[in-house]
Amino acid sequence: MSDYGHDLLLGSFLTPQAAQPQRVVDLAVLSERSGLDLVTFQDHPYQPAFLDTWTLLSWVAARTERVHLSGNVLNLPLRQPAVLARSVASLDLLSGGRVALGLGAGAFWDAIEAMGGPRLTGGQALTALEEAITIVRGVWDADERSRLVVDGSFHRVDGAKRGPAPAHDVPIWVGAYKPRMLALVGRAGDGWLPSLGYLQLSEVAASNARIDDAAAAAGRDPREVRRLLNVGQGTFGRGSGFLEGTPQDWVEDLLPLVLEHGFSAFVLGSDDPGTIARFGQEVGPALREAVAAERAAAGTASGPVRSPAALALRSPGLDYDALPASLAPRAVEPGDRAYERVRSTYVWHGSPALVVRARDVEDVRETVAYARSQGVPLAVRSGGHGIAGRSTNDGGVVLDLAGLDAVEVLDRERRLVRVGAGARWGDVAAALSPQGLAISSGDHGGVGVGGLVVNGGVGLLGRSFGLTLDRVVAAELVLADGRTVRADAEHEPELFWAVRGAGASLGVVTAVEIEAAELGDVVLAVFAYDAADAAGLVRRWAQQVEYSPRELTSFLTLVPGRGGAAPFAQAMTVWAGDDVDAAVAALEPFLGVGPVLQQQAQQVPYAAVVPAPTSRHHHGGGDVVARGGLVEHATDRVAGVVQRLLEDGDAQMVQLRALGGATADVPPDATAFAHRSARFAVSVTAPASRAARIDAAWSGLRDDVVGVYRSFDTDADRLGLVYPPATLERLRAVKRSVDPDDVFGSDLPLGDPDGAAAVSPR
Repeated sequence: MSDYGHDLLLGSFLTPQAAQPQRVVDLAVLSERSGLDLVTFQDHPYQPAFLDTWTLLSWVAARTERVHLSGNVLNLPLRQPAVLARSVASLDLLSGGRVALGLGAGAFWDAIEAMGGPRLTGGQALTALEEAITIVRGVWDADERSRLVVDGSFHRVDGAKRGPAPAHDVPIWVGAYKPRMLALVGRAGDGWLPSLGYLQLSEVAASNARIDDAAAAAGRDPREVRRLLNVGQGTFGRGSGFLEGTPQDWVEDLLPLVLEHGFSAFVLGSDDPGTIARFGQEVGPALREAVAAERAAAGTASGPVRSPAALALRSPGLDYDALPASLAPRAVEPGDRAYERVRSTYVWHGSPALVVRARDVEDVRETVAYARSQGVPLAVRSGGHGIAGRSTNDGGVVLDLAGLDAVEVLDRERRLVRVGAGARWGDVAAALSPQGLAISSGDHGGVGVGGLVVNGGVGLLGRSFGLTLDRVVAAELVLADGRTVRADAEHEPELFWAVRGAGASLGVVTAVEIEAAELGDVVLAVFAYDAADAAGLVRRWAQQVEYSPRELTSFLTLVPGRGGAAPFAQAMTVWAGDDVDAAVAALEPFLGVGPVLQQQAQQVPYAAVVPAPTSRHHHGGGDVVARGGLVEHATDRVAGVVQRLLEDGDAQMVQLRALGGATADVPPDATAFAHRSARFAVSVTAPASRAARIDAAWSGLRDDVVGVYRSFDTDADRLGLVYPPATLERLRAVKRSVDPDDVFGSDLPLGDPDGAAAVSPR
């Protein structure tokens, strides 16, 4: 094989002179401005005339915005691999996915030994390099639950914790010349990075063949290995040698290296600003144009390449080649390193055929069109925290909105905030807190904006400010036919009504405008109770909530006793304001609703109530059953069912969330969330294997339940309880106008006339 079809990369190879430290940084910035894709630096830690390469990479990452960065190549004997892996991942996260890892086995052994490094033979250095690559990749594999163990001859880790994962799949490029090193590149590397000064072109074919054979033996496609080349300084002007003359002369010198020798990245070793600028501005565009023309004429396949093992994991029901090229860089499929991080949700394990991580509305439009053309289920994910499990699937497409996460205050005087559907509520709270604003938003900072705001939003500020959707004044959507619309009181008013309570069934909400509340600090109280008398505790707690001012909102969570211990309960209560005396007066009665095991109250910003999570990846917690019901009061019957659920031991937890207050101020027909008389949302979660027993106990609530909050129920056959008849009829009319083919039917079966069978999200 001569041309491997990789996209073309151009870069600079800069000398990190310590005598003029700012000059090398300026050259890196110039490289980016000139259109180069990559900036690399030598790494000779024993050379006192040079800056430390890793420090320089970090500094340049902060000075640039687009260009990718790498050592060329990093001196492994003086850089401990586990620490190096974390350094690379950290810089990749900080730079937005702009780091590559160039590695070398080592050279200049006298200098290495003088710096405290080991002196290795060629064979030992090769073994050490392969061990290091194993460790580096193991550290990056943050999704693997086991601790990392590599018992190497030169590099060892024994139970090391994994992570963090880099922001993107960081490629490992290996500097190699000899046969055994080339074989290592083929079986374990992502790129071969030699220098033309040490490589004869007559040797390239044999070197490529060794890499290809080793890759095939390891079950890889040889095209998975990019071929990069460090080239000489070059001069523009007169001359007939290699990389001398006009930019077109340079193109004619480099083009055969692509078409005949398989190189797709050229890294120019020059510290001359003019040469760097012309390489990026003149040679680059002309070379790309020439390569594209030659490939088109030859029919050379180009683009990302997957291993045979990864291809075997593809779903036969999906045409992967039909995916728009613009989406390919953000698409994840089985076999990709990122797949384990995106396949599942907080609760549910999923096996989608494809996950597309959208970055903007156009990506959303293209993904919806692609999924529709394939006739497979489409799941939309904002945060992946939902209990009902509708943001993943098996064999379909998942549209991940996490990239649409902007939070912008549009008008501080009107308290008008625009929030992307992929933002997490913890991040929203943190962004608004410095401005003295807040939006009621559930009880967990990891919940996504989109999923919560279209269903309701029963939050810890709810009795003060209503449901989250009650504060929405506009929504931006992508509809099934690809249209992007704004729905508000004046534009698409019927769709605006429907979005607030059933939005996920009608389109993809990409952003909302919300009227935030003026709110500084709040008082957060957490009381723990002995729940042996769960029924009594529930009755007294609920009664006290109803007696309390609407500044107070409380959630009560109860868990069964295990190992002979009594059931346990925790009340999380928020007083929406900074009047501490009023808060204490409202909170003190809750100390009498049951035996208090522990109590804590503090004045905090609302952002501390729903802090942003440290991890944004979910791995599924196992199949669960969830039942939810909206009740007007926590009657003796409701309290008795809670008691039974705890005593039977089948439930994982039972929760009561306070409603009422501002939530009840909204007329039932003002939004598609119509159950405004409910004062509490009751829910239970349990392993799916206990579903029958949970349902038997839950049936005791049939006379108390006035509706169902869909986010807390996994039973798709309860549509008639989610929406009253008049609301459901009106929703179906909207559904027929915007999604007649039920593209979004995996969420709620609004298109089904009798509201019975739903399309399973799983």
